[in-house]
Amino acid sequence: MTSQKQTDSPHTHDPGDHHADDAAVIRLAWHEPEHFAVLFRRHAPEIQRYVVRRIGTDAADDVVAETFLTAFRQLGQYDLGRPDARPWLYGIATNLIGRHRRSEVRQYRALARTGADPVTEPFTDRVDAIVSANRAARPLAAALARLPAGHRDVLLLMVWGGLTYEQAALALGIPVGTVRSRMHRPGPSSGGH
Repeated sequence: MTSQKQTDSPHTHDPGDHHADDAAVIRLAWHEPEHFAVLFRRHAPEIQRYVVRRIGTDAADDVVAETFLTAFRQLGQYDLGRPDARPWLYGIATNLIGRHRRSEVRQYRALARTGADPVTEPFTDRVDAIVSANRAARPLAAALARLPAGHRDVLLLMVWGGLTYEQAALALGIPVGTVRSRMHRPGPSSGGH
């Protein structure tokens, strides 16, 4: 435990205050682990959507559960100067997705063939929306499958995760310049260089 952890009061925020920033929730969870549930309720649905899109529904629940278990185990390492834990959580999820790379590429190839997005397909009820989405989804999925893993991670953290350049860099543990470069220059397999 850090010295900061030992000197912080666990009662600096109302435990029922769901408007407290993530750092405040994590600080509370250091002393009262049940407060970690606030972080889970706040971010699990978003992380779930991201993971499902990356590797499909079969492995997504396990990856999301492992993401939050890892986060809980690493609470003491969280930088309380960062009020938003999303980049940290997306980084953990992205690292865990790395174990499922083959599954991710299969997911994109299946989307390229069928046009069925595992996130939107169960909720899409209009045929015209499906037909329009299929036209764009197939070439997009094929391009995603061809991207190098590092480029794909950056792109999907920013597009599907809604992270900024800085947050994606933090999530992946790489410089912001590398994130910018990966976003704006196609990877070697996409025909850009």
